Formats: sequence, C-alpha cells, structure tokens
Amino acid sequence: MAITSINPATGEKLKEFSAFDDNEIEKRLKRADRAFAHHRREPFVKRAQLLMAAASLLEQEKEELARTITLEMGKLFRDAVDEIMKCARVCRFYAENAERFLGDEAAQTNAARSYVRYEPLGPVLAIMPWNFPFWQVFRFATPALMAGNVGLLKHAANVPQCALAIEEIFRRAGFDEGIFQTLLIEAEEVEKVIVDVRVKAVTLTGSERAGSAVASVAAREIKKSVLELGGSDAFIVMPSADFETALSTAIKARTINSGQSCIAAKRFLIADKIYDEFLQQFVERMRKLKIGDPFDETTEIGPLATEQILLGVHNQVQKSIAAGAKLLTGGNRIHGRGYFYEPTVLVDVPSDSPAYREEVFGPVASVFRVRDADEAVEIANGTSFGLGASAWTNDRAEQELFTSELEAGMVFINAMVASDPRLPFGGVKRSGFGRELGAMGIREFVNAKTIWIS
Repeated sequence: MAITSINPATGEKLKEFSAFDDNEIEKRLKRADRAFAHHRREPFVKRAQLLMAAASLLEQEKEELARTITLEMGKLFRDAVDEIMKCARVCRFYAENAERFLGDEAAQTNAARSYVRYEPLGPVLAIMPWNFPFWQVFRFATPALMAGNVGLLKHAANVPQCALAIEEIFRRAGFDEGIFQTLLIEAEEVEKVIVDVRVKAVTLTGSERAGSAVASVAAREIKKSVLELGGSDAFIVMPSADFETALSTAIKARTINSGQSCIAAKRFLIADKIYDEFLQQFVERMRKLKIGDPFDETTEIGPLATEQILLGVHNQVQKSIAAGAKLLTGGNRIHGRGYFYEPTVLVDVPSDSPAYREEVFGPVASVFRVRDADEAVEIANGTSFGLGASAWTNDRAEQELFTSELEAGMVFINAMVASDPRLPFGGVKRSGFGRELGAMGIREFVNAKTIWIS
C-alpha cells in the first residue's frame, strides 16, 4: 500500500511512497542489530562528535528542512524553522551532557566497591506523530543514540518526507549504517516489529488509543515502553496575574501549531473576578486571527494536518454544542482548498460533552468560570488526562497550591507549558508514563546494572 504526502494547505498530493515489504523490514532489522553491536562500544566523545555534526547540518539547512515540514503537515513556516533549530539544540545538549548523565554512580555498601553502571538496551522502535515531525523524533533519538542504542523510526503516514530527511541527516552526520533507520510501514505492521526479538524497547508519542495498543503488545513481550499521549491541559488565570500577559499567552497557547499540540492549553479556567473581561477580549482576539497560507509571514493559523483531523474536530464541536455548550465564535470549516478550521470558543461546556471529556486537536478553546483557586484545581483535575498545566498568579499561596495539587506531569507558573531539553517531559494518568528529555529521559532506555565487587 502507498504512503502519501499531501499538502494540507491545498489538498495537493506531493509524493507517494510504497510501504516496505517483509524483505525490506527484515533487512533493516538485521542492519540495526549489527549496528548496535558496534555503536554500543563507541566512546561518548565519538557519539558526541556525530551529534554535533547533526546539529550543524540542521542549522545550515533549517529553511529547506522547515519547508518540508510546512508542505507535509501545514505548520507555519516560521514555526517550522524554530522546530529545526530546537532539534539542533537538543543534539548539542545531549552531546555535552550525556556522559555526565550516564556516568557510573557509586553506592556506599559493605562491598569493596559497588556502583550502578548504565548500559544501552539495543534497537529501540520509535512510533512518532506528525504534529512536530522533527522535534518529536529528535527528542527521542538524541538521548537514545548518545546512550549507545540504535533507533528505528515508524513515523506518521502523512509525513514520510520528514521521516526520510531525518534518516538522511543522521547518515550525513557520520553515523554508521543502521544506527538510525526509517521504516516506511503501515500501522498494521507495527506489532510485527515490536515483537521481533531484536527490538528491545518501544516509545510512542500519539493518541491514547494508539498508546494503549502499543503498550499492550510491548507488555506481552516483556519489553520496556515509554508513552507520551494526549492532554487536555488547563490554563488557569487568577486575579493577581498580569492580565495582558496571561491573555496574550492564552491565545498563543491554544493556537500554537493550529491547536495541534498535546501540551496546548485546551481548558481555560478563569477567576470570577476577571472572567467577563477576559472572555470578551479572548473571543475578540481569537476572532481576529489571520488564517491562511503557512508560508505567508502574516498568517497566524495554518491548516489542520489532514481532512480526517479537520472533520474530527468539527464533529467534536458540533456534538458539544448539541449537548448544551454555547458557541461564541468559530465552529465551522473554512470551505475551499485545504483543511482550515475557524478559531473557536465554547462556554457552558457540559461535563459529558466531547469538548470536556476528550482532547480536541484543533483551535478550539473551552472557557470556564471558577470561584477561586480551589475550584480551579478541582476542575483542572477532573479529567482522565494529566500532561501539563499552566497557572497564572502572583499570589505565593496560590502558586504553592497549584504546584502541589494539580495532577499533571508538568506545571508552569506564569508561563506557557513547553518542552525544554534540560527538564523531563511527560504526563500522568492517561497521558502516558515514562519521561523524555533531561537526565531522566536518557535513562529510560538503559540497563541500570548493579555492580558489586567484594
């Protein structure tokens, strides 16, 4: 079956690829197995040199690579350039810090010498999404390769050119054949790869449904898995917050990547004292956002990545309205070429509606009035997700309440939730398990081997 690249801004077919057959999959698995036997013994300094070379290539070719992102999934071109530069930064971060993160750790026991040594596991399968088609891959690949593992990438079917470009970056940086490979395979072929004895672990960034399926297969095979799944992140604004900064950040937090981000703010919990003014200005600014060509520097919202995603978002909005939610702006597909959706604001959202219970992967905001910080925490935690949360307050007691009581893997005070190579990234509840980035991220796919010498 063909894997097709389509420009979401126009609906135009860009390129078609044939999925790998069993022989090609087997060839790449053998290559990964052979590569690991060599790569695991490379010194950190050699791996770091290769990652630095990859960073340089990303920086030198950022506009060409960004163009591929924009053409395949519709991201604003300027944001695609930023994504490529962030990938370069994560390469440099792990090149500079991996040896320290994975150094032997001495333990005081009654042995003559005892310590923990971190050793790589082997080939790791990464199942990655389309919304940040370079960044999601690099935030897995850079720590994994620096730890001595090798990578196999099953990317989303709508970004095959991004997948192949990433493989080419690592090859041109000097990594040996087989250390990082793309698998152009259909979803139904994934289980076959996970269960292969040569694959030692799996990581997935994607939907709750996909994560559950992949984790089930991995668990059955007794293989390590890391899941970074969906989110329904709360964005809380209290009266003591800097109103303008919170408001302008709220717009950005909901519409970044056309709303297609797991850590995008999706539920806005606004204190009663400032609710009316905040809502009025929030709706007005959402309504004024410029939608259009992602290559146009003045565009603020581009297309959704596929027609299926657009139809899914619209269905969630319409079902929520039917359940009793009130539509203040948006709520419709923009007809014509491409997969564009109006920035949308809902209020009075019932707890049994899709906009309340599900992750909405588009520029759709649900706004709630809350009495105080305690009620904000109660509503924020009233979801099956627990990825990130952003709270805006200059009250120290409220800051402490939010950081200690919000059920999330990440809590940002007076800032938008974002990923940073220096800090662990991941969620709780049905937003997944395990961590990426930081020191914790590089230790996910290693054997923490206890050494005891009497």
